[in-house]
Amino acid sequence: MTVRKGLVLDANILLRAVFGQRVRQILERYEEQANFSPEICFQDASKYIPDICSRKNLDVDLAVSVLNQVSHIIESVDASLYEEYEEAARERVHPHDPED
Repeated sequence: MTVRKGLVLDANILLRAVFGQRVRQILERYEEQANFSPEICFQDASKYIPDICSRKNLDVDLAVSVLNQVSHIIESVDASLYEEYEEAARERVHPHDPED
């Protein structure tokens, strides 16, 4: 079995891909590489889009559309794929952000 290596992106990076250009350009440039994001991060990003759009006076539908485009570049993964590693990961990030 070969293990695919790649980046795991959190909701903040997904939002930067939606509202910025640099992150999206990087993701597009390296889309052949393995890039992943937990499904919960896509859900979190979707949750924050309306508020961000309201504050920046941007079109919500357009931002949601961009997130949808990003989801074609980044593979969404179900929690069942990584849940056995959750405790060890939480121990590593504990001093910083235990909810991340």
